[in-house]
Amino acid sequence: MPRELADLPFADHLRPFDGVLEPEANVDTVHLDGLDFDDVPAAGSRFTEAALSSVTFSGGRLRRSRFSDVWMDTVRWMGTDLVESSWLDVELNGGALAGLQLFDARLRRVAFSHCKLDAVNLRAAALHEVTFTDCVLRDVDFGGATLTSVSFPGSSLEGVRLGKSRLAKVDLRGAKRLDIAEGYDALRGATVSSLQLMELAPALAQSLGITVTDR
Repeated sequence: MPRELADLPFADHLRPFDGVLEPEANVDTVHLDGLDFDDVPAAGSRFTEAALSSVTFSGGRLRRSRFSDVWMDTVRWMGTDLVESSWLDVELNGGALAGLQLFDARLRRVAFSHCKLDAVNLRAAALHEVTFTDCVLRDVDFGGATLTSVSFPGSSLEGVRLGKSRLAKVDLRGAKRLDIAEGYDALRGATVSSLQLMELAPALAQSLGITVTDR
């Protein structure tokens, strides 16, 4: 279950954020609340034991930024450059992520809950122990990505791209909807339910060059 702000082990140490986001900024043990960041130039920033609530990032450049032990609640990311960023022990609750550039990013022990991901670019990213719980993933691109121990309980996958991705211990059984736009052959290493397999069968056969006919 998503944690509340008061549940965080570092909650008592948080102080209000009163600085600026700039390149190589060190955002450590602070609470960013109700803030809007437009086109912020903060590449290489480090967020450590930080909390973000009702924060909006519109555009901006946070390329190669690092997020470690970060809690985000109802945070909106719109068209932000997060290329080659790293995420470790991060929680995103009720957030909206649209048009993000996250290719070559590294996500480890990251939990998305009740989030909407729209046209997020995760090409060549590495996801390890990542969960998408009750989320909507629309037009998300995992092309060439590595997914290990990733699950999607209660989530809807709509037009997701998996071309040339590598999957290991990926559990798709809990997904409410499984609509793959590209990369059926990349499902090696994934676990699906028998019902999902029946729904995927025509597209799987087509991707393998199998002709199915009763005539």
